[in-house]
Amino acid sequence: MSLITLSDLSYISREDLSSQILPSTTSPATSTQAQLPPHIAIIDVRDSDHIGGHIRGSTWIPSSQLDYKTPELVRTLKDKEIVVFHCALSQQRGPSAALRYLREKKRLDPGSGVGSKGAVEEEEGKEVKEGEERARKAQRVLVLDGGFTKWQEKFGGDERLTEGWLKDVWEFGY
Repeated sequence: MSLITLSDLSYISREDLSSQILPSTTSPATSTQAQLPPHIAIIDVRDSDHIGGHIRGSTWIPSSQLDYKTPELVRTLKDKEIVVFHCALSQQRGPSAALRYLREKKRLDPGSGVGSKGAVEEEEGKEVKEGEERARKAQRVLVLDGGFTKWQEKFGGDERLTEGWLKDVWEFGY
């Protein structure tokens, strides 16, 4: 049984995530589209409810595919400082995917320690002189608070942050 639980997860607000994506000097008048910074990965685990838009630069991995895609995801995202998971509301699929990711990361690298609130510490470098501490870096695994539903309420129409947003889908449902 894993010692990594829901209490180990941290959440990020839509405002904090958008500020990570948009440089502080960017204004709506001067920028058209934001690029996801190289240190961040956003994983969208919605299934058929993926229609109607997504966070620009996010990777779509339906929750139905997580069982076999998680080991590959852990390897692919190993150098990212921040990994954010979300679903529509981030109440079940998003947090579950973040837990699955953290547990798989621990299984693939038993030497990594999962700190409180989703920080995963990894040893850097293999050769260390006796008495020296290994340099550690932490990967923060977060869940988007309120999921894409809350995100699109504020940023759905902002093409710098959201791609493929369909207002009618969110106003009237599909």
